[in-house]
Amino acid sequence: MKLVLPDLPFAYDALQPYFSSETFEYHHDKHHKAYVDNANKLLEGNSLASKPLETIVKESYGNNTALFNNAAQHYNHCEYWRSLKAKGGGSIPGSLEKALIDSFGSVAKAKEDLIKAGVGQFGSGWAWLALKGGKVVVMATSNAENPLVHGASPILTVDLWEHTYYIDYRNRRKDYLEAYLDHMVNWEYAAERCLAAMKQAA
Repeated sequence: MKLVLPDLPFAYDALQPYFSSETFEYHHDKHHKAYVDNANKLLEGNSLASKPLETIVKESYGNNTALFNNAAQHYNHCEYWRSLKAKGGGSIPGSLEKALIDSFGSVAKAKEDLIKAGVGQFGSGWAWLALKGGKVVVMATSNAENPLVHGASPILTVDLWEHTYYIDYRNRRKDYLEAYLDHMVNWEYAAERCLAAMKQAA
């Protein structure tokens, strides 16, 4: 079964003024598409070709670098698009709010730690909220790595590769991360992912 580039779950201009249409035209239509195309080529004749994407990511990690990089970037980008929404930010669903308070002491601390992880990540990568050991944790991963390969379940992600934010924010990664949390993040999706991860871990 071939990997498929999903449509964005929102219009290209839906996140203005925080993200421009141009950003998504490059990021989704070119960068993400290239990962999907490359992964499909690398899966030809591979025993993982019929497996679900999460399995491809986990089983290629440490075994097939080229396949992992492209399949994981496909997975990561799919999660990122779902982590965004028009008129995002704002109030957090009760179940996720409770999980964040239980894990970090406050929602503000969870946001602060996520921004700190994103700003502190050297070079390209991702910052995540993930469930590990029954708690929500912040993780920063390099390049294509994600929580799946570190024994955790992804809840929410923010892309730290420069092509994600350079058109609209230039080198101001912290401003991008703050705009993400204040105006673009999809807390409802994060809450669904958190509940699902907790049920799976129970």
